[in-house]
Amino acid sequence: MAQIIDMPKLSDTMTVGTLVKWLKQEGDAVKSGDMLAEIETAKATMGLESFFDGVLLRQFVKVGTQIPIGAPLCAVGKKGEKVEAPVVPSAPERPVAATPVRPSPPSPPAPVPAGPPLVAKQPGTTAVPRIPASTPQPAPLSDLPSPASGSSTKRTRISPLARKLAAEKGLDYALLKGSGPGGRIVQADILAAEKSGAATPPSRSPSALAAAPSLLARSPIQTEELVPVSNIRATIARRLVESKTQIPHFYLEIEIDADPLLALRAQLNRGLEKDGVKLSVNDFILKASAGALRAVPTVNCSWENEGIRHHAAAHVSFAVALDDGLITPVIRDTHLKTIFQISTEARELAGLAKARKLKPEQYTGGTFCISNLGMLGIARFTAIINPPNAAILAIGMTVKKPVVKDDRIVIGQCLSLFLSCDHRVVDGATGAKYLAALKELLEKPALLLV
Repeated sequence: MAQIIDMPKLSDTMTVGTLVKWLKQEGDAVKSGDMLAEIETAKATMGLESFFDGVLLRQFVKVGTQIPIGAPLCAVGKKGEKVEAPVVPSAPERPVAATPVRPSPPSPPAPVPAGPPLVAKQPGTTAVPRIPASTPQPAPLSDLPSPASGSSTKRTRISPLARKLAAEKGLDYALLKGSGPGGRIVQADILAAEKSGAATPPSRSPSALAAAPSLLARSPIQTEELVPVSNIRATIARRLVESKTQIPHFYLEIEIDADPLLALRAQLNRGLEKDGVKLSVNDFILKASAGALRAVPTVNCSWENEGIRHHAAAHVSFAVALDDGLITPVIRDTHLKTIFQISTEARELAGLAKARKLKPEQYTGGTFCISNLGMLGIARFTAIINPPNAAILAIGMTVKKPVVKDDRIVIGQCLSLFLSCDHRVVDGATGAKYLAALKELLEKPALLLV
């Protein structure tokens, strides 16, 4: 008798999943333990495992379909066995292409969409991700025709991160076939194209480059579409709205002298170069954040309705940008690990996060979070608290500026840190003490090597 495989619950918070890709096709032999498909949850893309031997008789769900937990996905049984399609609960299905609509007259400008999750541009303001409305919105720039393709009618679906990466590497993404949902080009496609040379545009003479159309001279948008959000984007939207409406945020800023930190990092990296190890500024901040949590444990807490939970260990998470949102992998017992262990683990977790291969235990249970936009050229910003944490640290880029040292004005390297606090748990004085402890550790970085 054929075995019906339903949508499993792959995490504690999962209610629906999206079928990203079938790994087995109808008629393929299947063994127990084989992966049948890839399922996108709210946090990661995970494999659908078969617990039966036989043949994949029938697929009940199309790629790109969002399915509730318990809904039938496919059937496995003996070769030639007949199986009736069960009733599949209705769920929204992602369109694979935009539907052109008739151009509409100009209308008042819509509110500017929010920036990345966990980011606000100024203290006291927030950038909550936009929840799709019922009326069509203008298509994002990432879905406009590629200027390199020479076509004004062909649309190329590409994530913003993949688009940025293609521009940095000089690749023509219009030549690629995307592996994401609905044929969308994602970061992995750009990296693969760089290795194979598949998207390298033909060389151009200086005169041809001068005649190339400017990005500022794009033709007007001729179509509109409503792009359904992914599971991860929907979860981010819901949680950040809850955070900003239910958690009373306040913000504290401190500036540190980054010269000692950068000097020690450069010295260590020279010694580690032969081993292929390279420490980042983020590694030092992860270690220092955990040390400061031990010095000011009141920040290492969570608000619960019946009281404030004090955590025994510092489990520091860090934000990793994905094509359609972000995720916060957790380095457990950060306070007990060396900076070299933290560096290795952070790289491994970031790689798994970008590949959507994190397990639930690798992105849950954090007690404090850091968000770093310094590598993207942002000097200072505030972040939205990631519940149930009581605080989040926003890290900008290192900036050279005149500073006073030993009563002399010299050029120094300064780093701005913003702490967003849950006022139900952390008071202003407590937050200030935490930043003071963090400043001491970062300005005396040798303490982080003990």
